[in-house]
Amino acid sequence: MKKTILFIGLFLALSGFQACGPVIVSHRLADPPPPWFYPNRVETVRYVFFPEFSIYYDLSTRNYIYLESGVWRRNRVLPSRYRSYNLNRSRYERVHNYYDDNIERYHSQNNSNRGRSNKSVNRRNN
Repeated sequence: MKKTILFIGLFLALSGFQACGPVIVSHRLADPPPPWFYPNRVETVRYVFFPEFSIYYDLSTRNYIYLESGVWRRNRVLPSRYRSYNLNRSRYERVHNYYDDNIERYHSQNNSNRGRSNKSVNRRNN
């Protein structure tokens, strides 16, 4: 009789744990985003772009991506030439709907002519 009650209790306890839903375990919980990125709501964004410096930050790998000698570099810390800039006070843009690893393709399609005066402008002839 005691074994039957024990098995019923064990069965109810295990079924109760299953009803709680899946448990998500991540090793990134202790590694918060950088101090300049604190959104007020949850967003699914992988990259953040700093247009003044042409620097990207990959939130999934926690790497800065920058152009150096014509090659896109990924590094956990910025090189010394960027260390004097305060990213907390810099303007940044969240890159929505782009989750690919190749940021060079995104940059060439969206930001390559940003701020230049030689953009092709469609002018109307009167």
